[in-house]
Amino acid sequence: MWKHRAQLKALAKAERVAFGPTGIGGRILPETRAFDELVEAGREDPAGLRPKLEKLLRDASPAGKVYAAEALTSIDPPAGRRAWERLTGEPGEVMSINGCIPGRTTLAEYASQRLATGNASL
Repeated sequence: MWKHRAQLKALAKAERVAFGPTGIGGRILPETRAFDELVEAGREDPAGLRPKLEKLLRDASPAGKVYAAEALTSIDPPAGRRAWERLTGEPGEVMSINGCIPGRTTLAEYASQRLATGNASL
């Protein structure tokens, strides 16, 4: 039985995306912490995590879908690329934070940029 339900739940309802510290205080968001923990667990058990991430790609908030695609990219790059390609057709809106700089875009635009640049900190 997979033990990272709390992290999956946090990503499923994530409202924003950040892959590092945010704001002046350098706070790590709960979503970021959950993502980091899942990626670490996925490196130890990629086959156990992959179906959970695929479910997030279908059912999560737009930010949760970004985290799921990025986690897949970390543990299985070809699956991650397919996830990003799939997300280029998604209309939801994503709020991202890169350090102190917030941004807002559609999931489709985020995924397209991610494919074009290979950069997770958009």
